[in-house]
Amino acid sequence: MSERDEKNPQEESSATTTTTWPDIEEELIIPEVLHSEGVKKLHMSIQSEWDYLQKSACQTAAGRALWKHVIHDPLAHLFAGETHLRNLHTKIKNDLLNNAREVSGVILAVRTLWFDTRIQAALDSFQTDATTQVVLLGAGMDARSYRLNCLNKSDVFEVDFADVLEAKTSLVQAAVKSSDELRMKAKSLVRVAIDIRDSDWFDKLKKSGFLPEINTVWVLEGILYYLSHTEAMQVLNLIADKCALTSTVLLADFMNKPSATLPNSVFHFYSDWPDQLLPSLGFSQVSLSQIGDPDANFGLLHDPLNLFNKLLRLPRSAQIHPDDGTPCCRLYLVEAFGSPPQILP
Repeated sequence: MSERDEKNPQEESSATTTTTWPDIEEELIIPEVLHSEGVKKLHMSIQSEWDYLQKSACQTAAGRALWKHVIHDPLAHLFAGETHLRNLHTKIKNDLLNNAREVSGVILAVRTLWFDTRIQAALDSFQTDATTQVVLLGAGMDARSYRLNCLNKSDVFEVDFADVLEAKTSLVQAAVKSSDELRMKAKSLVRVAIDIRDSDWFDKLKKSGFLPEINTVWVLEGILYYLSHTEAMQVLNLIADKCALTSTVLLADFMNKPSATLPNSVFHFYSDWPDQLLPSLGFSQVSLSQIGDPDANFGLLHDPLNLFNKLLRLPRSAQIHPDDGTPCCRLYLVEAFGSPPQILP
């Protein structure tokens, strides 16, 4: 996607100014399974023992749970836990009272829907009935293996810290006991306890059954910016190397520099131009969208004056918003393709 230097002024005048709100209850309804003794104890340990990176998995699940009118995730409430559900529910209610232009959790909803649609498109692009692989790096509390029908011919690998995957496995077991309707959609699912900051993470993935020569979709949702520059580039280079072996699709979100360098930020890696970075690593085709773009909107960002739509009217090189002097914090949603060069007869 090329840089935007101008915007049609008619676009703003023709846009509706309504805000889309999640369909939340006045008083949050906590599913019964969250009241069971084992689940309550597990979420108490999560709150007391996990760090901010690990807890971000539960925060993401809470966003998917409370935006349930657009994300149908059977495990989101359970994965989020009562604390994160109540915290986000309170923020959304306050946004509603204050008639906010940007509703808490909307960025998680848009990001989730974008990854959902691009995973299906990527699998369709392989144009083969053979088994494919989907690798979720930093999988956290992702439940796609239980909700995306397009994974029915894919071996899915969920990669994350051991304690995150252990908690997740226990929560899924609790869900299975409480519901006869929960069914895995993926052909197979392997959870692999790996810290992708380690230099040997890819070797560990292969030992778990991952086959480098099989067509693969790599999903890096909400993870790259937690890594250092060196760690993130190691991950991206390893994935790019697979383009020489088989059809490879990378789906990832990138923060720009203002997003990652805010005061007290917990983020590290950023890229202002990931659509230039990834071709330099070996991907042959890269497309980039921002929150609010036609393919990253999903009818949830109507107000032309919300921060996402305002940023779309500025060139991507802008670091400071000219209207109010605030940093131009952007989240880029990036899809990259690569495959072995064709050998002519």
